Amino acid sequence: MSAGLSARLLSFALSLATVPAAAAAEKPRVNSLSLFTIGKSQNKNQVQYAIHVDGQCVPVTDAPVFAYWRMLELGLNRVEPLLPRELMAYGLASQSVTARGADGGKVRLVLEALRDRAIVVTTLRSANGACRAYATVAISGSPAHLFDVYVKLTWRLSVEYLLLRGWSTDGRRILSETVSP
Repeated sequence: MSAGLSARLLSFALSLATVPAAAAAEKPRVNSLSLFTIGKSQNKNQVQYAIHVDGQCVPVTDAPVFAYWRMLELGLNRVEPLLPRELMAYGLASQSVTARGADGGKVRLVLEALRDRAIVVTTLRSANGACRAYATVAISGSPAHLFDVYVKLTWRLSVEYLLLRGWSTDGRRILSETVSP
């Protein structure tokens, strides 16, 4: 191979190698922040709800909240998507981004299982620069940062009750409420 051809191939190879790096530098970074879980009396597996945010902690897309299974009975890091038949119980009835700012935003969402209680998800940048997210809902008549929903199932796998748990907005106490279907 001639020296000229070798130099051109090397130059071409180097230009190809830099294209993906340049494209990756332009692509916005997307993070997922955990919001709350739904556990059930049947087993240890949980449905985890999370939100996609960009590097400025702003919700990405018009539907940034999503849910998936944490298969704790199979291992700490095992996850699976919700099945179509599970969406009626664990899916989102609606979600809409209501605010986007320089360092965060707000999303209003409604769960299929709790259609009468809107949840407001707030994303923001904390003092140390990390992105944070809070899912706020009324629990026992007071606003609370939801962290857990426990579903007590009957032996026929119908819902006996839901137990909502969250931190008071001042962070001083845990609020809980039992909701019957």
